[in-house]
Amino acid sequence: MPKLKTNKAAAKRFSKTGTGKLKRMKAGKQHILTKKSTKTKRNLRKSTMMDKTNEKNMKKILPYL
Repeated sequence: MPKLKTNKAAAKRFSKTGTGKLKRMKAGKQHILTKKSTKTKRNLRKSTMMDKTNEKNMKKILPYL
């Protein structure tokens, strides 16, 4: 069986936890931050888990992660 290629764009955005779940950062923290409240910006700092509906597809494009 041939080697599988890792999707490099996805590999930079996701990391695997010890239990095998995919961890990601939240969207909306790049620009236009002046109109967002401090509380919103603070909550966007935290990482979160990948949604279950997308996890199967993500593991397909990240075979060695």
